[in-house]
Amino acid sequence: MEDRLKGEIIENRIIVWNLDESRSLFANGYYGKPIGVTKPKPEEINVPLILDLIEGYYLLETSKLKIYRAKKIISPQEMLEICRREHHNFDKKYLVYKEFRDKGYIVNPGIKFGCDFAVYQKGPGIDHAPYLLQVYNSTDTVSATSVVLAGRLATTVRKQFILAIPKGNKIDCLALDWWRA
Repeated sequence: MEDRLKGEIIENRIIVWNLDESRSLFANGYYGKPIGVTKPKPEEINVPLILDLIEGYYLLETSKLKIYRAKKIISPQEMLEICRREHHNFDKKYLVYKEFRDKGYIVNPGIKFGCDFAVYQKGPGIDHAPYLLQVYNSTDTVSATSVVLAGRLATTVRKQFILAIPKGNKIDCLALDWWRA
């Protein structure tokens, strides 16, 4: 346990203050965002790293990170409770995040694209995220308008839009491709 990296939870983010640990996390999986660096290259990182709660929980669950608040270690259960308070449908979103991360994809927040996640095959700065991912409940109604809006957005930014629908521990994915006739 002592060889795990350390992060401090502050409000709804986790900060990795140690610069070597920050660089290591980013270089080995493109976790987080280096503070103040817009297009980071792993070897150039010399600043703390900000992790999203989903990333932090994943790293905690996979025994790569210890998370502290006021010098007190946060248990996985406490972290899960924090995540559930901060993220609507956290369990379903986390299941999708974990599934794609476990398969080797780089999964970043998709807020700038208006979706849950942007998914990379290799990593930011190496390739563009080929997929935009939105998590739905199996009981959600998806309107034709929302499908068209998602398709237009994905086409505009040259990405494939994926609807991820968790069912128990399984995830059904529906990928939308758009083409001109």
